[in-house]
Amino acid sequence: MDPQNVKSNLVLILDYGSQYTHLITRRIRSLSVFSLCISGTSSLKSIVDLKPRVIILSGGPHSVHSPGSPSFPDGFVEYVESNGVFVLGICYGLQLIVQRLGGVVRVGEKQEYGRMEIEVVRACGLFGSKEVGHKQTVWMSHGDEAAKLPEGFEVVARSQQGSVAAVENRERRFYGLQYHPEVTHSPEGMEMLRHFLFDVCGVDAGWNMEDVLNEEIKLINGMVAPDDHVICALSGGVDSTVAATLVHKAIGDRLHCVFVDNGLLRYKERERVMETFEKDLHLPVTCVDATDQFLSKLKGVVDPEMKRKIIGKEFIAIFDAFGQDLERKHGKKPVYLVQGTLYPDVIESCPPPGSGRTHSHTIKSHHNVGGLPKDMKLKLIEPLKLLFKDEVRELGRILNVPQAFLKRHPFPGPGLAVRVLGDVTQGNALDILRQVDEIFIQSIKDAGIYDSIWQAFAVFLPIRSVGVQGDQRTHSHVVALRAVTSQDGMTADWYNFEHKFLDDVARKICNSVRGVNRVVQDITSKPPSTIEWE
Repeated sequence: MDPQNVKSNLVLILDYGSQYTHLITRRIRSLSVFSLCISGTSSLKSIVDLKPRVIILSGGPHSVHSPGSPSFPDGFVEYVESNGVFVLGICYGLQLIVQRLGGVVRVGEKQEYGRMEIEVVRACGLFGSKEVGHKQTVWMSHGDEAAKLPEGFEVVARSQQGSVAAVENRERRFYGLQYHPEVTHSPEGMEMLRHFLFDVCGVDAGWNMEDVLNEEIKLINGMVAPDDHVICALSGGVDSTVAATLVHKAIGDRLHCVFVDNGLLRYKERERVMETFEKDLHLPVTCVDATDQFLSKLKGVVDPEMKRKIIGKEFIAIFDAFGQDLERKHGKKPVYLVQGTLYPDVIESCPPPGSGRTHSHTIKSHHNVGGLPKDMKLKLIEPLKLLFKDEVRELGRILNVPQAFLKRHPFPGPGLAVRVLGDVTQGNALDILRQVDEIFIQSIKDAGIYDSIWQAFAVFLPIRSVGVQGDQRTHSHVVALRAVTSQDGMTADWYNFEHKFLDDVARKICNSVRGVNRVVQDITSKPPSTIEWE
């Protein structure tokens, strides 16, 4: 499909802080429709410039009655009505529509959380061919409710408690759901979204990874001058490798890849990754050993955000030095730096809508986003920044990146610095962690469950525990094992290992790794935790 046609069918999500907002984006993309997510408090110009066909107002933890609660900008209603844009409000988004268009929202007499049954009470556009009286189970999460609708709106579904569950004004193209259709707990939610987008809004499907590849190559060739040279930071992970392969396809040997051994890599990571780059990917890669440079700057640092910032700054210093070497060799200084930033990195490095905080208030600074210094000399090329992990893997398959490489578990940009809690240079924490992690990952592979897990790793804890080894009292280190399942890294569930597997791994670790006498497992989902500990 023509890229311009894809853009003309854009479904834009205005994010008001729901933990499920990213799922809306993913569900829509799974229907081969391009979708983007921006802050719900974005300016009207930001929205207009994207020229969306459909706008979805997400849910969120706020009440429309609270001072400073987030909302769409002034002029929004006039813009969507004059341009024929369809609007769907979900949960908080429905309440925003009701309140801003002249209705009344009040605190509900009965709050509705979790699975609830709703019933269609009027033949409508939202539920298509579903007849009046049709019932379905949905996922609710709200305390406020629509008490009085704006003029021209109709209630088209109610909950089993009688509360408004869905509304619409077909003439003005405004629709609202008081439940979350994007979650799996709403079994008919995808059917509803499909009907809404294709039958109600008339959106055309056609967005796919082949189009993404061709469009990105055009963008890169349009950005990079014919005599420009480009540096790519390779981490050995899926994201940077796919990004490098894509840019190499666009500009050839004017791409210069650098792999930095920062002393924070996994067991034999440097040797394994360089072999893959040379044998399988045929990418031009220079390996830089900067172990002393990184560890000296990290000595004594315990704050995780500070560790990320230091690592980001040192990486850029190395890339600048690498660029100077290339300038001496080719007679022209590199202009761009390629990074494998993904969409979840961008989302997690942005502030929660309605928080009143700026970009600096983050879940964590992703080293590809918030960890880079402001005075960086190189301009960024981030060809994957609008893609989720599974989409990047699909792009990698099209680019013929080896399947075994594409299946590698994610590895954080700051490396083991965020898996050694506290000072990474303290004692032999890094060596202990490498050995423990290797045993854990190899055991997972030997058990044939590696591909069933999104990410698995070990964490070195800054505590010691009393133990008994060889009939002697020990006071040694504690390590944690973490394994999760996920589709995109935005939410995750802990992986439920068989007890015998955990028993075997714990024994191997305590018997093989000197200095460890206790192994614990992290059984926390995301949310409330992040996947990494720091």
